[in-house]
Amino acid sequence: MHDKTERMTSVSTDDGTQPQKRTSSFDASAFIARNLRLSPVPGLANIQLYTAHSGSRLSRLGGTDPDAPAPYWAYGWGGGAVLARHIAENPDLVHGRRVLDLGTGSGLVAIIAVKAGATSVVAADIDENAIVAARLNASANGVAIDLLHADLLDGAPPVVDIVLAGDLFYDEALAKRALAFFESCRATGIDVLIGDPYRVPLPTARLRCIAEYSVPDFGLGSDGSEVRAGVFSLDTVPDR
Repeated sequence: MHDKTERMTSVSTDDGTQPQKRTSSFDASAFIARNLRLSPVPGLANIQLYTAHSGSRLSRLGGTDPDAPAPYWAYGWGGGAVLARHIAENPDLVHGRRVLDLGTGSGLVAIIAVKAGATSVVAADIDENAIVAARLNASANGVAIDLLHADLLDGAPPVVDIVLAGDLFYDEALAKRALAFFESCRATGIDVLIGDPYRVPLPTARLRCIAEYSVPDFGLGSDGSEVRAGVFSLDTVPDR
């Protein structure tokens, strides 16, 4: 079994080329459009995303920066897939509501939320290249989303009705920060829905599973098989 970090370490640099120094003229949008393939998303009709393949040369996006985020957004992960599918099948969850897609990655969940009738969708990510990719993917699917390059986990709850988060619980430290943020959101009346294929850091004792689906996951289903993934709600905030 691979976790998200281990899996990406092996695929983000294994392209036979040396990372190059990024310059101010580097066009990440053009690079993604040129080197990734616009591919259909399994289980979601008429949705397509720019997706990595063996010749994508994704290591060039990070340049020589050793702290550059791994390009998680370029692959299909189970948490985003299960959350997107559940919203597509239950559009009332976001219809007429203000949505934050936290850790948007490719923008898949945000795109589905727009198509389901959300009044506004903010898609946030700490990876600048994810924001670029999400913009391209939104355009490819004929929708507009508001994009935010920021880490929101230590801030105040956003002015939204519901927070959506896929694949945020793959690292213990990140999981702790994410849960604290979600609890602060619930304390102000914001709904929280989480998608995850039962990775170890997922705080299942604090969550209620409301749906399960079999979906592709790049990390756990590396042989192309589907994995069991859940959609979880955070219903109550424990007394401090």
